[in-house]
Parts: sequence; structure tokens; C-alpha cells
Amino acid sequence: MPPQQHLSAATLWMAGAIASFSAMAVSGRMVSGVHDTFEIMTWRSLVGLLVVGAWAASAGRLAEVRTAHFGRHLVRNLCHFTGQNLWFWALGMIPLAQVIALEFTSPLWVILLSPLLLGERITRMRALSTVVGFAGILVVARPDFAQMDLGVLAAGGSAIFFAGSIILTKRLTRHESIVSIMFWLTLIQAVLGLACTFADGRTTWPTPASSVWLLMIGLSGLSAHLCLTKALSLAPAGFVVTVDFLRLPVFAMLGMILFSEPLDAMVILGGGIILAANWISIRSTGRARRPQDAG
Repeated sequence: MPPQQHLSAATLWMAGAIASFSAMAVSGRMVSGVHDTFEIMTWRSLVGLLVVGAWAASAGRLAEVRTAHFGRHLVRNLCHFTGQNLWFWALGMIPLAQVIALEFTSPLWVILLSPLLLGERITRMRALSTVVGFAGILVVARPDFAQMDLGVLAAGGSAIFFAGSIILTKRLTRHESIVSIMFWLTLIQAVLGLACTFADGRTTWPTPASSVWLLMIGLSGLSAHLCLTKALSLAPAGFVVTVDFLRLPVFAMLGMILFSEPLDAMVILGGGIILAANWISIRSTGRARRPQDAG
């Protein structure tokens, strides 16, 4: 596949990831008052494990699951498990738009660390797009750093762990198939979730109502990671996380429609700035690859 087609395909996969993450966020908000984050993560991972196992078995791809890079899978999933728990916790305390805005500080870490851990180059335009995107996030979130609450701290902390997860996922795509990555993702996090769920001595079992949302979390979470992993295998990490900025205006609209969260002019302005950052990144990445296409 030519480089430009790789970017187009990655953008389509990211559209699927954004839709999936949106469904997971709404479902997470709906059960946040019933189940704690460890319980949510446990059921999310168990649903995902069943789906991945059935899919891999039916497709004859179970042999792709290997233990050669188990250490990397473990570290990656420890990062993601921590970040995801903080993310679900924040969902129940602050508006959706603010959660996602603070989460999006992770692209700054990804783009800055990609040259060291992935060997990717930071161009001036990509750096500019990151700065512009981060400015848009601050316009939307307007965090009060003098009076930080737990929801803000949780959302900000999740960004750091998500950045580590994204970088480690990108490294794994060089050696592991998506089947192997998704299998270890669901299995390791199911084990971690179960251990944490029973460790505190308090467990709330799913009700008929919460079961529907937990199933949705499991399916949408699996779909989100499948789409994200595929996108990372096709395009640089900096490009993928910049496209992911589109989640912010989507989450802001969902918060307004479903949970009566205010959507003010600053949110619209910030969303416009983030869309501009996406445009800068996509244009600059495409231009950087054209000389290679000509050869």
C-alpha cells in the first residue's frame, strides 16, 4: 500500500476508534454510580477476552498468540490498566469534555517521546500542530490549577499512562500481530481487574440494567483498541494521536445531549482550534511522504 493510502486507511481506522471510545465513555458514565472502576475494567476485559478468543479460534489464528514479548505486553497493559481506571474514575466526577480535554495532553508526551522510543522524527509542522492542539484543549477545559479536584487529577494522570501505552503499542506492532496484542490486552487486564476487584472485599455484581452497559463497554473497548492498534500499524504515532483530537468536540456534544452538560462558545472555539491542528498535521505528514512516492 502506498504511503498516502496508509494515512487514509489509518484515518478511517481512527474514525472507528473515536466512535468506539465515545460509546465506551457514555456507557462508563451510566454505570459509574453502580460499579467501581475495577469492576468496570474486569467485566470489560472478560467480554473482550471471550470475543477475541472466539474470533481467533474461528479464524484459525490462535497460533499467532506468542509469549516471546510477554514482558512488553505486561508493561504496556500495566500502563493502560492504570490509565483506564483513572479515566473511568474521572468520568463520574467531571464533564465528558473536560475528561477528554485533559486526556489529550498525552499526545504531547507521545510526540516528544516518539523519537527516543520509536525512532520517529518530529518535524516543525508536527510540533506546531501539537502546540496548536494543546492550546485548543486549554481553551475548552480551562482548568483551574490553583484548585485542583480529584476528577481533574485523575483525568490528567490517565493521560500520562495512556501515552506510555500508545508508545508501547506502536513498538509491539513491529513484532506482534493484532490478534496477539488484543489477546494479551484482554487477558492481562482481566486478571488485574479481578485481583483488584476482590482485594477490597467489596464486590457489586451486575444488575440486569448495568449488564447492558457493561457489555457495551466490553465490546466498544475492544473495538476501540482494534481500530487504534490497526491505525498505529499503518501510520506514525504522532499522526494517529493528532487525528484522535477529534474526540473532543464529539464528547462535548455527547455530554450536552445526553447529560445536559453546558456547551459554551469556548468549547466551540477550542474544538475549531483542534480541528485546525488536525489539518496541519495531516497536510504536513502527507507532504513529507510525497518525495518517497515519486521514487
